Amino acid sequence: MAIQARTEFASALNQVCSERGLEPAVVIDSIKQAILAAYRKDYSEPEGIEVHLNEETGEVLLSKNKKNMTPPGFGRIAAQTAKQVILQRIREAEKNAILDEYSSKIETIVSGMIQRISGPVITVNLGKAEGIMPPQEQAQEKYFVNQRLKFFVVGIKEGTRGEEIIVSRSANGLLEGLFKQEVPEVNSGTVDIKKTAREAGSRSKMAVFSDQMGVDPVGSCVGQKGVRVQAVINELGDEKIDVIAYQEEPVEFIRAALSPAKDLQVKVNEKEKTAEVTAPDDQLSLAIGKEGQNVRLAAKLTGYKIDIRGKSGTPKEVEAKEKATKALGVEEKVLKLQKVSDGSQVSQEKGTAEKKEGKGQEMAQTSKLTQSSKSKTKDNQSVPKPPADDEEPLIADKEEKKEEKEAQRVAEEIKTETPDLEQQGKEKNIRSADSPSTSDDSK
Repeated sequence: MAIQARTEFASALNQVCSERGLEPAVVIDSIKQAILAAYRKDYSEPEGIEVHLNEETGEVLLSKNKKNMTPPGFGRIAAQTAKQVILQRIREAEKNAILDEYSSKIETIVSGMIQRISGPVITVNLGKAEGIMPPQEQAQEKYFVNQRLKFFVVGIKEGTRGEEIIVSRSANGLLEGLFKQEVPEVNSGTVDIKKTAREAGSRSKMAVFSDQMGVDPVGSCVGQKGVRVQAVINELGDEKIDVIAYQEEPVEFIRAALSPAKDLQVKVNEKEKTAEVTAPDDQLSLAIGKEGQNVRLAAKLTGYKIDIRGKSGTPKEVEAKEKATKALGVEEKVLKLQKVSDGSQVSQEKGTAEKKEGKGQEMAQTSKLTQSSKSKTKDNQSVPKPPADDEEPLIADKEEKKEEKEAQRVAEEIKTETPDLEQQGKEKNIRSADSPSTSDDSK
């Protein structure tokens, strides 16, 4: 109960109590202990000394056997000496109050922000208090300062600086708590989370069960279009989550735990808690998972030691067989490609041969044509062309023809006159025929 603030001491006491979240009785007890420590330092051991503190005025009175033992001016001296003691006591009382508060939050989810990364240890700011996340409680995810996440409160342990709040990101309780926040059926108890197996930051398997009619436990956790489970996945840093239905029968439970593999044959030894699983060769790698993760999580979830093998033998034998079949398939493809390529080459060779034959025939025809043209040109060449010097006598021939025409005209005119003149015209014509030579000579 707060003290009425009638004096400065009372108002200061109320302020400290409200800021630190402490009760007034705790603060007053801390002040009394500080006064005794100051008296011990300056005078002697406070055996039998009682401290009386007025909660309204702050007046201090020391008594022993109902006698006043207050030294003169002790209040001022005690204030200076007891200052650090009072602050220390208040800090301790505040820390105890916070630890008491978080002791009720153990195995619950709290929000916090990463405040400091000191090597492998991460300090988380939880608001009023600080939490410690050691390496074994960290998931396979990256952390950085001022990153806001949700943490699972593991407990309160004694550390190097007193009691510390331990938080975790790898505990199974974080997965279950997130589903309680996201799925109303889980929060109300309609759907019960029976078992959980988790490799934090990578993959998790969770078995759920419901005894209420008309309630699908897997569908309730997954949500419409996977909304609910996706919210949990986003909070866990894209960790894959397999939600399966819990089965009382070990065979069915192991078969469901090894999903998404199908068509599995399971033999169970309940006394030794072992199971032999035979999977089809095409489902063997899916049942084992990447680096054996799927079968390892299934073993954690069911509590059985699972020995898995394929119908053709052990996983190594099946893998060798798959490699051999793949190699044979590759060889067959190569042979088919070679056959196709050989056929195309033969067709190409035939086509080229036909093209060559056609080209040969064309060449023969063209050669014949060229030969005939050559022979024709040879025949043409057998006729001698007039020399370049004969171009001028052609002009003389034209003149001679004119003369002959004139001579014929004259001869026709005088033909009737005398035969001698006709004979003379003939001679004249003979001479005019020889006129080119004379023209050449004259030239």
